Amino acid sequence: MSDRCNDDCQGSKATNVSSARIATPGPSVQHGYVSEYRVPKMDCPSEEGMIRMALDGIEPRVLLEFDTPNRKVRVFHGDNAAAIEERLCGLGLGATRETTILVAAEEVAQVRAAEEATAQAESGILKWLLAINGVMFVVELTVGWLAQSTGLIADSLDMFADAAVYGVALYAVGRSLRTKLRTAHFSGWLQLILALGVLAEVGRRFVFGSEPVSILMMGFGVVALAANVWCLLLIAKNRHSGTHMKASWIFSANDVIANSGVILAGVLVAWTGSRYPDLVIGLIIGSIVLNGARRILQLRH
Repeated sequence: MSDRCNDDCQGSKATNVSSARIATPGPSVQHGYVSEYRVPKMDCPSEEGMIRMALDGIEPRVLLEFDTPNRKVRVFHGDNAAAIEERLCGLGLGATRETTILVAAEEVAQVRAAEEATAQAESGILKWLLAINGVMFVVELTVGWLAQSTGLIADSLDMFADAAVYGVALYAVGRSLRTKLRTAHFSGWLQLILALGVLAEVGRRFVFGSEPVSILMMGFGVVALAANVWCLLLIAKNRHSGTHMKASWIFSANDVIANSGVILAGVLVAWTGSRYPDLVIGLIIGSIVLNGARRILQLRH
């Protein structure tokens, strides 16, 4: 296996895996391999979903363990180490292979059992997260338009991005790789169109002017903040049990920061009488969602 990743990946620090054919880890196999990658740009469910779909369909099948807070992923695999590294490098998340070691079949079986056990518990919470973010997308988008606030509109788009991630995660369970990719690309195109729309609106209001309603910005910024705090409470008990929950905890915590930015922008609009704080926060959030859409659309088989 190559010790150098293409494109955005850096040189690997791990030792080479033998080129001898190794069977996929399973009950009849004594050993397999586990490779640990550091992924600097993995900080939310979008990146985790990208990695899952990039490695889905690889034969022999791989198992994944995510440590999102520390930006790491462990890949349990057989003789397909080169294909795994190539696909991770192609994502542009800065993946670097740190270690590759032999692993007993029993440990692989334990990882598989834990993955199946957490999937059912996570599914119920993901449905709630999807509903909350979906409702808040519609509410913030409507109010943001009425309030002439690009900050609220962009924040609604951030809610939509979250809802899309949770929706794809639920829809894709048990489906083919092609279906997963089509669903992810559909959500990516929607995010791209909406993000470009928000950025265009920021430009239009910068040129032609706007009068954002600070009271609505602050009020519904608080509502969005409460919604994301609710999401955090739903995730709290399970944030250490499943990979989706760990990532979703970070995702919702990051959204709290975005909500706080909208509230702060509303305060500055009220204090200064200027529209520029609203335009700045709209530009920042819109750019973040646009970059997320770009990464999703780069997914390939």
